[in-house]
Amino acid sequence: MPVPDPVQSLRHSTIRRFWRIFRLLGALAMIIAAIAVILVASGDPTPLRHVHMLIATALGIGLTVLVGTGLMTLVFISNSSGHDEAASKTHEDKE
Repeated sequence: MPVPDPVQSLRHSTIRRFWRIFRLLGALAMIIAAIAVILVASGDPTPLRHVHMLIATALGIGLTVLVGTGLMTLVFISNSSGHDEAASKTHEDKE
């Protein structure tokens, strides 16, 4: 007799969904950081002198894009999971 697959918890599927989206956003952040480094390096005739500036540009832009998109991902996942509705109901009950 076949055994049905166990039902995954909502928390587990939400965490998996977040990490799947976050991996794609990590790739996007690396692409944007690479484009920024190319643009900065193309404007300088001696790129070997400014290696530290290129590293700072890559880290700064890459991490900024990653943090911004990660926070927006958390907002959308929180909204779709129903946590926002539960919080707004408690606020309405207090009034």
